[in-house]
Amino acid sequence: MTPVLDLVGIFVFALSGALQGVRKRLDVVGIAVLAFFTAVGGGIVRDLFIGVQPAALRDTAYLLVPVVATVIAFFWHPQVERAMPAVLVFDAAGLGLFCAVGTAKALHYGIAPMHAVFLGVCTAVGGGVIRDVLSGERPTLLYDRELYAVPAMLGSTAMVALHALDVRGFVATLSSAVLAFTFRILAMRYRWRAPLARGVSKAQ
Repeated sequence: MTPVLDLVGIFVFALSGALQGVRKRLDVVGIAVLAFFTAVGGGIVRDLFIGVQPAALRDTAYLLVPVVATVIAFFWHPQVERAMPAVLVFDAAGLGLFCAVGTAKALHYGIAPMHAVFLGVCTAVGGGVIRDVLSGERPTLLYDRELYAVPAMLGSTAMVALHALDVRGFVATLSSAVLAFTFRILAMRYRWRAPLARGVSKAQ
């Protein structure tokens, strides 16, 4: 992932965390904490599993971008809320990019393909889980049937398959990211939902 695309993805996820902090009536410090961990939490978890220093702790931009998102959400959250349909599109793009890059990094460090897929998904959705836990919410990944992790898994699997075919670099990243992004957009557009176990009421 290029630095620009990386920072765009971080910004969108940080904005999601900052808005959650505003809705929970947190102070500016709490909003900033949610913004930071939503943006880079998944990457930190991935790097800790791999056994390397988290990238978020080496580059100042990984701290500054969540701060910018915090300021925007703190002062202009009504306008941002109205723009949520557009934000969700960028969120889907960030999901695609993060799952592809997370998987590529795992493969680069010699992680087995199946585990690399797992770490790619963690990179894409881990920040959202941390956001929900810190804000006192049930993780939407576990309790919302909306397809979010599935597109990330699809993109990560595609990245592993391309790696096995010796397709690497920008082409592999872009192809996997676009696949995950497209699936996520279609899931939002047509309201696709994950199935429930037989005999379980949707109201439960």
